[in-house]
Amino acid sequence: MARDFGLELDWLTDAAWRYISDSIWEPLAPPTPAAAGVLETAADALVETLSAIARRQHEHRETTAARLTAVANTGLLPAELHEMAVYYRAKAERDIGRSAASRQGMQLVADGGGRLAPAARRGRAHLARLAGDFPTARTLGWEGRHHRVEGDVWWLQGDMDRAAAAYEADRNEAEQHGVTGERAHGQAHRAFALAFTDPALADDEIDLAQQLLAGLDLRATVFITRIAALLRDAGRDDADIDDRAQVLRADIRTAGLTYAELALDLALAFHHAVRAAHDDLTDTIARLRENTRSGDYAYYSDIAHFMAALPLESASAARWTDGEPATRQRWHALVTTRQAGVRTGR
Repeated sequence: MARDFGLELDWLTDAAWRYISDSIWEPLAPPTPAAAGVLETAADALVETLSAIARRQHEHRETTAARLTAVANTGLLPAELHEMAVYYRAKAERDIGRSAASRQGMQLVADGGGRLAPAARRGRAHLARLAGDFPTARTLGWEGRHHRVEGDVWWLQGDMDRAAAAYEADRNEAEQHGVTGERAHGQAHRAFALAFTDPALADDEIDLAQQLLAGLDLRATVFITRIAALLRDAGRDDADIDDRAQVLRADIRTAGLTYAELALDLALAFHHAVRAAHDDLTDTIARLRENTRSGDYAYYSDIAHFMAALPLESASAARWTDGEPATRQRWHALVTTRQAGVRTGR
């Protein structure tokens, strides 16, 4: 109504902040204005901003970035809502591999000191993790979701118990704060970490993640839960892993979530390593290397080598938290433990 009748934003500013803080992403589908795509007022820009943020669960993230760039370029929004558009554009740019642009946007929001500054600092830490700088990534408190950052770092070191505990703490703290989306996110990642180590326990954790996701519109988190289900079944000949992965890859590409496809390939590398399927593992490593040429997530191919006790073709650029040998040993131990479990039917 504010858009259609040229009204001031007034209380809509606070309402917009409440909408994004819930992280539920209930669909916003306002009627198309007579001059579709034309942004002339602050209300026009706010409608487009919130629509783009919500629709990113259904559109390619490149579309999200383009829509939010168009909003930011108008200069129509007050400073605090302009920050919202810049922050979510930076998130979308990170998802499609535009790390330099994402880093610039996160820095701009962090320097502004507004409501999203803590989230932007977390975004910068996340970008450090993408580059393999794990010590730098471990820096944040509740407002930056410290426990989630810890979990994101520890699972990459192959320390799944520590990662699962961090994600559980993230889930519980989110529940205390009434942040429904973060609660589901923490649980999905807990299931993902445990799927490497304990298929039986992971089964229950995946079920809980699916329950917490019911009624929410968090596509990336749904993908993590589906990848967790693949990891739970890794190594089994009767699990149709390749067919399930092909369907999941198509869904991920439709969403434009680069990092989710890399996580899928890492799960496939684990499956192939458990089965000692060397040709399949070689193909997966080659795909990981090709898709991480920018430098972000380059350590994924290192991890795939660690799983199968293969030497690296070149020195790892990652700064592992307690050194490469310990990280290599943990990842390979996950594979040998799963191999023993598959042999005994556990």
